[in-house]
Amino acid sequence: MTLLLDEIAAATARLAEAGVDSPRADAEMIAAHVHGVGRGELQLVPDGDFDPRFWNEVARREAREPLQHITGLAYFRYLELQVGPGVFVPRPETEVMTGWAIDELRDMDVAEPVVADLGTGSAAIALSIAQEVPRARVHAVEADPLARQWAQGNIARWADSAPHTRGRVTLDASDFAGALPSLSSAVDLVISNPPYIPVGATVPPEVSEYDPAGALWGGEDGLDAVRIIEEAARRLLRPGGLVAVEHGAPQGAAVYWIFAEERGWRDTRNHKDLAGRDRFVTARLAYSQPDDAGLQTASQPGDAGLQTAMSGKMGWHERTV
Repeated sequence: MTLLLDEIAAATARLAEAGVDSPRADAEMIAAHVHGVGRGELQLVPDGDFDPRFWNEVARREAREPLQHITGLAYFRYLELQVGPGVFVPRPETEVMTGWAIDELRDMDVAEPVVADLGTGSAAIALSIAQEVPRARVHAVEADPLARQWAQGNIARWADSAPHTRGRVTLDASDFAGALPSLSSAVDLVISNPPYIPVGATVPPEVSEYDPAGALWGGEDGLDAVRIIEEAARRLLRPGGLVAVEHGAPQGAAVYWIFAEERGWRDTRNHKDLAGRDRFVTARLAYSQPDDAGLQTASQPGDAGLQTAMSGKMGWHERTV
């Protein structure tokens, strides 16, 4: 064993005692970051090159600062993104929904599909779509100015490293309700990972102390933003267009009813993440829309289903890694 591997073993024990979910992996990634090598090259670092700053960074993780804030990087599908204070760190669960959207866009009989990513944060979803659907044009909507700075930096960096994305991701400063007024009835797909944690729910310190509050809390039942997104999607989508919205594991039934047939939606489906938990809902906008009176009446079944589905507050830990 080398000195660095010994130190990683000691750091692993400290992180495990602090309650970190993946102590060995985090210790190795911190070591790789500090020493400027790949994670598979740690055993090659000479003892004389050990950098004591490793323990400074381990202490940050021991205090439950997110690993991505320590390294400054988050990985999402095929992207390396810069992240830090002020922006929500993208999670692996969201990759499943993004993959669904990419598959649907590739299958569309549309030369240049138009996408709206509501609440883009770091621009992970928007850039993944732009990278993997070469003719898509993505409007990345973000109201928070700090998050917008991170998104703008990531968009610019990927325009340089992947030139085919240049000019195809547009960053828009707006909230959900007022997003993209010039694109009403012109969008092919709306996608969002909104705030959906109920106020008062218990979450790990990596979430509560470091992710921006506006990206987490969704009102009493966690679904305030989802309801606004449903209305925005109904305004933005062309007839037959698609929507995909992420939610917490206990919220699948409630979100399903928000996208009810009586509100103009068809083919509403629950989808699971890689752990088999309900994770996002998709729907298609009908070719003919109900009148306003029908929409008002139709909200009642959704509210009833919501009360049933949200009878317990659990499962929010999956938004942490």
